Amino acid sequence: MANRITELFNIKYPIVQAGMVWNSGWRLASASSNSGVLGIIGAGSMYPDVLREHIQKCKKATNKPFGVNVPMLYPNIQEIMDIIVEEGVKIVFTSAGNPKTWTPWLKEQGITVAHVVSSVKFALKAQEAGVDAVVAEGFEAGGHNGRDETTTLTLIPMVKEQIQIPLIAAGGIATGQAMLAAMVLGADGVQVGSRFAASEESSAHIDFKKLITDTKEGHTQLTLKELAPVRLIKNKFYNDLQELYKKSPTPEQLQELLGRGRAKKGMFEGDLEEGELEIGQVAGLIHDIKPVAQIVEDMMREFTEAKKQVSNL
Repeated sequence: MANRITELFNIKYPIVQAGMVWNSGWRLASASSNSGVLGIIGAGSMYPDVLREHIQKCKKATNKPFGVNVPMLYPNIQEIMDIIVEEGVKIVFTSAGNPKTWTPWLKEQGITVAHVVSSVKFALKAQEAGVDAVVAEGFEAGGHNGRDETTTLTLIPMVKEQIQIPLIAAGGIATGQAMLAAMVLGADGVQVGSRFAASEESSAHIDFKKLITDTKEGHTQLTLKELAPVRLIKNKFYNDLQELYKKSPTPEQLQELLGRGRAKKGMFEGDLEEGELEIGQVAGLIHDIKPVAQIVEDMMREFTEAKKQVSNL
């Protein structure tokens, strides 16, 4: 299935496995790449030496292209970028920052750059900064998210109308039907997070994976907009947050309750009460934990079947 995204990343299918904190280690990235999609290592939860180890293990586990997702708020960002170059990674997805800061430098190193945005305004800024592709992510997505609460269904065609570079849709996409819908709306490919979080190769704790499969409609909520908006599964920590909100807290008070390491505690260590459990609304459609290869095969089968159904309308 050749198009602008498969050609840009030299992959078989126009699917990107999202770089998710505490979920996207070398096992998930290499399994994704070996299945014909673009595997991404999530650097946001890794110290520099840990990232280097994951890149090296990923290179041994696949001979296919893979990338690294780098949130640009990372304190060790120069060290992270140097490691990416030293280890010969050729694809970087940047997020949570100004693409002008790193895109020119990365391009000089011969690296293909995609940037994650949540609005038309930032998509245009990314294109102006020289990125090779834009990931437009609707607010139904899990994890850190846009403040404007623009859904994927409206965001994708609005971004498509304004940019010329390849467009990757993200947020609420876990099936082949959703992939087809995104591409009909103008996307060249899709980025999938939550479905891969509930894969056998995800580095998330098994209890978190099981919880994803039990999550229903209405079980997640976008919160903490005063700090950095994040979509979470409702649990004790979430309820404690809501109690604090009743007292009109300052950002400092919210930060005090959040503390440090809650995402690791929840997703990686499996504390389902006190942890920060990041997942998308589409978790309500995820009912099992599967190998990555099966997820990709299912998505492409669903995509093909949905395409036939649409052509018969």
